[in-house]
Amino acid sequence: MSCPYFYPTEPRARISAAHDAMLPLGDSWAGVCLATPDHPSPPEEAAIRPLCNLGYARHTCARFPSGDGPDAVRFTIASHDGASIGVSYVVERDYHPFVHGRLEYSATTGAFLERPAGELLERQAQAYVESYRRRTSRT
Repeated sequence: MSCPYFYPTEPRARISAAHDAMLPLGDSWAGVCLATPDHPSPPEEAAIRPLCNLGYARHTCARFPSGDGPDAVRFTIASHDGASIGVSYVVERDYHPFVHGRLEYSATTGAFLERPAGELLERQAQAYVESYRRRTSRT
């Protein structure tokens, strides 16, 4: 579950470790915090993995917005037939579904067939698919 306000920009390590596949975005990612949309900024190094990459930062991260918004985002590969990759996602609040859906990613065009709602969700889903494709291309 990554933080729903984390915009991943690039994998933190060029070569993924096997245990990174279990991370919510499939790798450890560097990125930008968009918890305060008009003041995007890179998170502190100490927060990247435990808060930004793993989510559930409410009451732990000083930047996390108050209110009834989401806490974390989960992704999983639902299908992969070569030409397309199905991605299921759940945006959570207090460990319960807040929003959920399914996305179809075209391996040919390198984009989602229908864009997800919201730039953050789209970028996180894209990062997840990029991590998945890096891992599966090595096997």
